[in-house]
Amino acid sequence: MDTEDLISRGRRDGEKHARLSGMSGFTIVWVGQVISFLGSGMTWFALTIWAWEITGQATALALVAFFAFGPTVLLSPVAGALVDRWNRKLVMMFSDLAAGLSTVVVLILYASGNLQIWHLYAAGAFAGAFQAFQFPAYSAAVTMMLPKEQYARASGMLSLAESASGVLAPIMAGVLLGPIGITGIMAIDVFTFLVAIGALLIVHVPQPAATEAGKEGRGSLLKESAYGFRYIYERKGLLSLLLIFLAANLIFSISYTVLSPMILARTANDEVVLGTVRSVMGLGGVAGGLLLSAWGGPKRKIHGVLLGMAISSVTGTIVLGVGKDLAVWSLGAFFSTFLMPIINGSSQAIWQAKVAPDVQGRVFSVRRLIAQVSAPLAILLAGPLADHVFEPAMMTGGSLVYSFGNLVGTGSGAGMSLMFVLTGVFGGFVGLVGYLFPEVRNVEHILPDHDAVPVSP
Repeated sequence: MDTEDLISRGRRDGEKHARLSGMSGFTIVWVGQVISFLGSGMTWFALTIWAWEITGQATALALVAFFAFGPTVLLSPVAGALVDRWNRKLVMMFSDLAAGLSTVVVLILYASGNLQIWHLYAAGAFAGAFQAFQFPAYSAAVTMMLPKEQYARASGMLSLAESASGVLAPIMAGVLLGPIGITGIMAIDVFTFLVAIGALLIVHVPQPAATEAGKEGRGSLLKESAYGFRYIYERKGLLSLLLIFLAANLIFSISYTVLSPMILARTANDEVVLGTVRSVMGLGGVAGGLLLSAWGGPKRKIHGVLLGMAISSVTGTIVLGVGKDLAVWSLGAFFSTFLMPIINGSSQAIWQAKVAPDVQGRVFSVRRLIAQVSAPLAILLAGPLADHVFEPAMMTGGSLVYSFGNLVGTGSGAGMSLMFVLTGVFGGFVGLVGYLFPEVRNVEHILPDHDAVPVSP
C-alpha cells in the first residue's frame, strides 16, 4: 500500500470517527441504552412483585431503592475526579458491565432457590457504586460528541429511552412472567447489557482539550474530588439551582418510593393495575421526551426547570394521591412524568453550556451529590413513614382521617396516598420559590458559557 493509499484510508477513518462522534454516534449509544433500560426495567418490575409478595411491607421495597441509590450519591465526588482522568468511553462500558454482573448474581441465587431480600440490597449497592461513574461519564461524553445547540435534544432522547422502558418493561414483564418466569426475564436483562456495551464499542468518544479550569483543578485525587465543590460554590447561580433540586428530590423521593406498595395495597395486590400505571407513567415520559427531542426546550431553560417542576407537582403527584382507581391513577401517572424530560433536559443544557468539558466529570459528580444527597435519606424514611405513621393514621378511626379522609379515603393504602398529596403541594411550592432568587431566575445570563469569547474592554 503506497503513501497516497495510506493518506486516503486515514482520511476515511477520520471521517468515520467524526461521523460516529456526532449525532449519529450518539444515536448508536442511545439505541444501546434503550435496549438496556428495557431489560433493567423488566427485572426491576419482576423483583418488585416478588419482594412485595414475600414481605408485604413498603419498607422492604424502600430499602432496595436505598441500597441501590446510596452508593451512587456518596461515591460521586471521587468517581467524577476519576472520570476526568480516565477514558470516558471505557468508564461507561465498565459501569454497564458491573450492572450486568450484579444481575447475573441475582439470577443465579434466584434460580438456585437461595435468593433473599438482603441479596437485593447487596446487588443494588454493588451496581450503584459503579453507577456513580456512569452519569458524569455519559454527560461529559455527550458534551464532546454534540454541539451545545443539541444538548437539550440529547437529554430529551435519553429521557425518551428511560420512559420507553417505563412503558414497555411492565407490560413485557407481565406477559413473560408466566411463560419464562423471573429467571428468563433476568437472562434477557443480561443480554441487553451486552448490547449496550457493544454499542459503545463501535462509537468514538472524543476526550476534551485542557482548559484553564481543568489546569486549576489538577492535583491529588483528594484535591480533584474537592474541586467540584469549589467550582460550584464560586458560581452562586449553579449552587442555588442545585439547592432547588435538593429540596425537590427530598420531597418527591418520599412519595414515589411508595408508589408500588400504595397501588398494590389499594387494589389487593393487582399486578395488572400496577403494571398499567407504571406503563402510563412511562408513556408520559415518552411523550415528554419526544416533545423535547423535537422542540429542544424553551429558549430560557430556567423556565423549563421551575415552571415544569411546579406544574408537574400539581397535575401529577397530587392527582396520584387523590386517585382511588385506575383511571385517575393513570392520569396522574402520565402528567407526573410528562414534564420530567423538560425539567431535567433544561437543567442539563444549562450545566453543559456553563461548565468546561474537561472538568465536567468532577463538577457533574458533585452536582449529583448535592442535588440527590437528600434522596437516599428520603427513601430510607419513606417506608417507615408509610408503615408506622401515615398508614395507621388513615385507618378507620385514625388521627388524620377527619382532616383528609374525604380527600384520599381510608383503609389500606390511604396513608401512602396522603403522602403523595402533601409532597405534591410542597413540590409545587419549591418550583415557584425559585423565581424569587435572581441568581436562579437569571442564571443563563449571569454566567458565561464555557466557550464564550471574552469581550475586550
